[in-house]
Amino acid sequence: QVELVESGGGLVQAGGSLRLSCAASGTIFSINVMGWYRQAPGKQRELVALVTNDGNTNYADSVKGRFTISRDNAKNTVDLQMNSLKLEDTAVYYCSSKMRRTRWSIESAYWGQGTQVTVSS
Repeated sequence: QVELVESGGGLVQAGGSLRLSCAASGTIFSINVMGWYRQAPGKQRELVALVTNDGNTNYADSVKGRFTISRDNAKNTVDLQMNSLKLEDTAVYYCSSKMRRTRWSIESAYWGQGTQVTVSS
């Protein structure tokens, strides 16, 4: 069994910062990609940022220059540093990981339960 647990969400004023953290635990053979997605009310879930196991990153255009994703492969954790937050960043943020649970497993995607980020004016 695999679990992704997020932490760090909350309420912040526009222009402020928050740091989200996610830890993967359980039976894990290898993790390829770790990332963050978000879903605002009435909208589809969208990619925020992701990082591969060799450190390559990809960001949504809307967060480039403001958000930074980082990963600790030894601890199976991924963080998202969010600076200069805007009202439109308000959403539930989900941690996601593509991993193989055993040497013989196919790669599958796993999701955390989500953490609320609310940016106020």
